[in-house]
Parts: sequence; structure tokens; C-alpha cells
Amino acid sequence: MIELRPVADGVLVARTQPLDVNVTVVLGDDTALVIDTLSTEAQARDLLDAIRSVTSLPLTIAVTHFHFDHCFGTAVLAEGGRPVWGHPYVATELTERRRHWQSRWYDEWVTAEPELAAGLAAATIQVPDHLVRDSATLDLGGRHVTLTHPGRAHTAGDLIAHVPDVDVLVAGDLVEEGGPPDFSDAYPLEWPEAMRRLFDLASESTLIVPGHGAIVDAEFVDAQHAQLAALDWLIRYGHRDGATVESLASRGPFPVETNHVAVTRGFAALAGH
Repeated sequence: MIELRPVADGVLVARTQPLDVNVTVVLGDDTALVIDTLSTEAQARDLLDAIRSVTSLPLTIAVTHFHFDHCFGTAVLAEGGRPVWGHPYVATELTERRRHWQSRWYDEWVTAEPELAAGLAAATIQVPDHLVRDSATLDLGGRHVTLTHPGRAHTAGDLIAHVPDVDVLVAGDLVEEGGPPDFSDAYPLEWPEAMRRLFDLASESTLIVPGHGAIVDAEFVDAQHAQLAALDWLIRYGHRDGATVESLASRGPFPVETNHVAVTRGFAALAGH
């Protein structure tokens, strides 16, 4: 069962299992904005039931990035032709490489979460039809929400959402709580700078909804930014000095396996790949 809990006036968040993904619902006078749609059609139907328990408003959908746990349920929420907002990179990945991603993620999860894996393989993939290259402001009726692409970070197509009237910022996987950042499709040398745009929108009192885990504040985000910046420079200096991936991974701010992925991708970027 999915439970939407109010975190500010007209803003509700559901912290869902099995992957501890956050979904945010922002209520306006005319429409409700749903930010991220979970992994499978079954999860999305449960989410829709939860939304309908708090509002009958028509829905607008925004997805923070193309990873399955944030967008594979979109078709259920967008049924009837509701608008779906996302970055052009998300549209490209979900159109041109849909089969690749469904196959890859099925293989990754079939042993640990077979029900989830089956849902990923069976999901109808809904591609965003309203594209945000830099920023866009949505009018929900009596309330505005700004969607911003902060630059390449967790993926090449991240979006963050700002609800200024209640000082809430939905960060997607640009910010992680309860676990280290995921660098599998990331740009570790660009992620710290992308987070600067997040800082431009946040104040000391801003509630920040991460992609996974508990709601955090600006102090938490500042600390995670410092870790990402330290990793960035570790990669740059290590590449310059001819260090190995393994030696740098053991010195980074995150678990060794996480650092290893980041350093590998950072070295590839510095080599021009």
C-alpha cells in the first residue's frame, strides 16, 4: 500500500518500496503534478489509487530521469493523453534504447526481485511529450512549479522541480539519502557543478525531496556536494598523475564499489570517451 504524506501545503510525498523511491504530488487548483511514476504498471496503479484518495484533479506528469524506478509506471498515470514532461535525453533513451534498458534491468533484478523484474519486462514505456531542455514553468492553477535541467549529473537528462510558494525542491537522484549516489550512468566530473543550480533554488529552510530515502535539508545537500566535489578532484588529479582506478576507488568518499564506478567513468571522460 502506498501512502502519500503531506510535507507542505498541497505537497505530498510517498516513500515506496522495494527501492525506497520517492514520488511527489503537487496540488494546484486545476491539475495535480505527479513527479516520478515508479517501476511497474502494478506499482503505478497502486500509486494512482493513493493519488485518487486525496484528489480527483486531472494529472500532469514529470519524470526526473530515465531510470526505470522513476518512469516505467508513466503510462498508467498518463492514461487518457495526460501531458508528460521530461528532458529530451529521457525521450531519446526511452525511444531508441528501450529494449536495451528493459533487457539490462531485467537481468540485473531477476534474481533479487523477480516480481519487479517481470514488471519491468512487461511495462508499456511512455515517452515524455513535453520536453524541458533548460527550464519550464508549469501553471497548475493558483500555483507554479519550475522544472529545471541542472546539467549532466546522475544522468545526462536529470530534472529538478521547485515549488516556490512552499519552498520545496524535488531533486530526483541528484540527491540521495540512505545510500550513496549511483554513478552507473553518471557524469562524476560534472555532477558537482550541476548541483550548483540546485543551490541557486534552495535556501536554508528548503525541504528537499531526494530520489530515494528521507526528506533532507540544505545542510545535507551541502555535505553531499562536498563529497562529490572531492571525488571530482580525486579523479582529475589521479588521472593526471597516472593513478589506477583501484587506488583511487579505495580513497574516495563513498563505498569502494561506488567510487570504482565513478572513477572509471571519470577516467573515460578525461580520455575523451
